[in-house]
Amino acid sequence: MMKTLISAVSLAALMAAPAVMAEDPEQLFNTKACMACHALDDSQRVGPGMEAVQARYADEDLDEIVATLAGYIKNGNSGNWGQIPMPANANVSEEQAEILARWVMTR
Repeated sequence: MMKTLISAVSLAALMAAPAVMAEDPEQLFNTKACMACHALDDSQRVGPGMEAVQARYADEDLDEIVATLAGYIKNGNSGNWGQIPMPANANVSEEQAEILARWVMTR
């Protein structure tokens, strides 16, 4: 009985671990391939650096720009930072996109 209880608790902890890890914005940034195109500073790679994004939208209402950026992260966008479009990110949930957008604007 005790062994079964420990196994059930261990299984529950393992199942919860990805959800906890997904809440860490920097880990999301690293694991969702954001770094393939974006730097954490203001340097331009394929897309703008996170500091450049934060600087460009610093005067915007935080909740509005987070919603806008989350839409760009999730659905893609083109024309805001040059000719190369940002593709949609099917492997990023709406919640994760919002977490990433808020982190970019408040880090």
